[in-house]
Amino acid sequence: MALNTLLQILWLPFLLLLPLLVLLLKKLNKPQKHFPPSPPKLPIIGNLHQFNQSGSSAHQNLWRLSKKYGPVMLLHLGRIPTLIISSAEAAKQVLKDNDLHCCSRPASAGTRKLTYNNLDMAFSPYGEYWREIRKICVLELFSVKRVQSYRSIREEEVEKMINSISDHSASSSSVDLTGKLIALMGSMTFRIVFGTSFQGSDFEHDKFHQVLHDTEIMLAGFSAADYFPSYIGNIIDRISGKHKLFDRVSGEVHGFFQQVIDDHLKPGRTQQDHEDIVDVLLKIVRKQTGFGAAQLGHNNIKAVLLDLFLGGIDTGATTMVWAMAELATKPRVMKKAQEEVRNYIGNKGKVTETDTKQLHYLKMIIKETLRLHPPGPLLLPRETTAPFKVFGYDVEPKTLILVNDWAISRDPEFWKDPEEFIPERFDDSSLDFKGQHFEFLPFGTGRRICPGLYMATTTVELVLANLLYCFDWKLPEGMKEEHINMEETTGALSVVVSKKTALNLAPAKFSY
Repeated sequence: MALNTLLQILWLPFLLLLPLLVLLLKKLNKPQKHFPPSPPKLPIIGNLHQFNQSGSSAHQNLWRLSKKYGPVMLLHLGRIPTLIISSAEAAKQVLKDNDLHCCSRPASAGTRKLTYNNLDMAFSPYGEYWREIRKICVLELFSVKRVQSYRSIREEEVEKMINSISDHSASSSSVDLTGKLIALMGSMTFRIVFGTSFQGSDFEHDKFHQVLHDTEIMLAGFSAADYFPSYIGNIIDRISGKHKLFDRVSGEVHGFFQQVIDDHLKPGRTQQDHEDIVDVLLKIVRKQTGFGAAQLGHNNIKAVLLDLFLGGIDTGATTMVWAMAELATKPRVMKKAQEEVRNYIGNKGKVTETDTKQLHYLKMIIKETLRLHPPGPLLLPRETTAPFKVFGYDVEPKTLILVNDWAISRDPEFWKDPEEFIPERFDDSSLDFKGQHFEFLPFGTGRRICPGLYMATTTVELVLANLLYCFDWKLPEGMKEEHINMEETTGALSVVVSKKTALNLAPAKFSY
C-alpha cells in the first residue's frame, strides 16, 4: 500500500507536466513561419506612425521603407498585420497567382457607416453578395452600351465648360482649371447617375466639395476602432469627435441619396431623355431577378451610388489636372498633342467621342499621366482569406494588403527615367492599364479591377482633347514652367491624391 502511494506521488509531477510536454513537442514539430522583413515597431501602435510623417504621403513613406526592407514588407498597423507590395513581380504573385486568396476587403468603421455595412461593390467583402452586386454593376451600369448611351451628356457638359473658359480667354485672364474640371465632373456625374443637374441639386458649390472631402476622409482616414481593440478604439474615436463626423457625413450623404430615390419614385415624374443610373437600379429592385437569395432595397442602391459618387468625380478631375499641369511644364509635348488633335479635327469646332479613337498621342499622354500620377497611389486595400506565399514569405489570413502602385510605376528597373514625363515611352508598346501588366496598375487587376475603367478613360480623353483643340494654354503673366507647384496633397492612406495647389492657366481661344 505504501509502495502504491509512493508511486502515485512520483507520477504526479509527470502527469501535471504531460500537457506542457505535448504542447512543446507540437511546437517543435510545427513548421516555422517565414514572414517578410519588418521595420521596428512601437508598442500598441506598431508602425502606424510611419504612415503619416510630416510633409509626406503614405505611398511615399512606404516607398522609402521598401528601399530598405524590400518589395515585400510586413508592417503592423496597431493590431492589423499589413503586407506592403512595391514591385511588379510581387504584385503579380499576390494579385494574379493568389488573387482568390486576397480579393476580399477589410472592414472599417468608415466604410460600414457609409455603405450600410458594406452593401456596395467597392468595399464589400468577397462572397456571394459581392459577386452578384458586381455582376449588376458590370452588366447594367458600366457596359459599353450603357456608357455610350450617356455620350450626349458628356459632350454637352464639355461644351458648357469650353464656353465658360472662352469667357476668360476673351479677357486674357487666367482660369482655375482645377475648379473647372471638378465642377465638370460633378455636373456630368450628377446627370448620368442622378438624372439631375449639379446646379439644381442640394449639393451645390461649397457644400458639395466639403461633403465629398469629408466622405473621402471617412473612407481613408484614421479611425482608432479599426486598429486597436474596440473598447479602446471607440473611446478614442468619441473623444476625437470621429463618431460625430461619421454620423454627420453619412447622414448628409444618405439623406441626399434617399431624396434622389424618392424623387424618382414620385408619381407623374417628368421622364428624362435618358435612363439614369438610379432608374436602372430601381428597375432591378422591382424585378428582383438573378440575385440569389438576397433581396435588394433602397439601402443597396444608396451604397452603390456612393461608389459612383466617389469614383465618378474626384479621380477623373485629378487625372486631368495632372495631365494639364505636366503639359504646361512641357511645351514640346503640349505642342505635339495640339498638332495631333487640330490636324485631325480640322475646322469642325469641337472634338467628339468618335474622334478620340484616332488621337494616339493623346492616349499616350493619358497613360503617362496615370503612370506618374496614379489618382489612387495605394490600390484599395485587400484582405487575405487563406494562407499563401509571396517571394517565399508566409502570408497569414486576415492580413491587410496594400499595393503601392505609385512605387511600382516609378521603378527604375522597369521604367527608364521614371521621374520624367515622357509619353513617347508608350509608342509602339503593348503596355496598357487594363490589369494585364503588373508594372502599370492604376485601375487595379484581377477580381477587384475597377469596372468603371471604360467610362473613366472615355471621359478623360474627350475632355483633354477639347481643351487642347480649343485653346492655346499659357502660364499666368510673370510665371515660368518651373514655378508650377507639382506637389501632392499629403495625408495617411488617402483614397485620391491630387495636386496640392490649384492649376491656374491662361487660355487663348484658338481659331483654325
